[in-house]
Amino acid sequence: MTNEQIHLVTASFEKIAPIADEAAALFYGRLFETNPELRSLFKGDLREQGKKLMQMIGVAVKGLSRLDDIVPAVRSLGARHAAYGVEDSHYDSVGAALLWTLGQGLGPDFTSETEEAWAAAYTILAETMKDASRSAVAA
Repeated sequence: MTNEQIHLVTASFEKIAPIADEAAALFYGRLFETNPELRSLFKGDLREQGKKLMQMIGVAVKGLSRLDDIVPAVRSLGARHAAYGVEDSHYDSVGAALLWTLGQGLGPDFTSETEEAWAAAYTILAETMKDASRSAVAA
């Protein structure tokens, strides 16, 4: 990721953070609307899950400028997701729901450059998680 992309992701997340609960609800609503089969992967309270999601995104956003520092945590998250039954194809659905949610939350501030920056960030994190997930399953 470029420094400009990191800046775009960081600045836009600062605008989403105040509406974190609403953003999480939008995200899960969209994810389950487009992929109802994924609902069964979520056993607990979705509000709590939404808080965890937004916290995890916040940590990832803060760590984009020092990816090597957050890779172990991202890999650990990917390995845990394998145990929950998450498949590689699910990451595409999550990425699409995330970008849609950001578009809803940011409105006109969700420029094509911002969308590309978020897509780049998500791709790096998702690929790291998928790699760890495959390693966990193979072990």
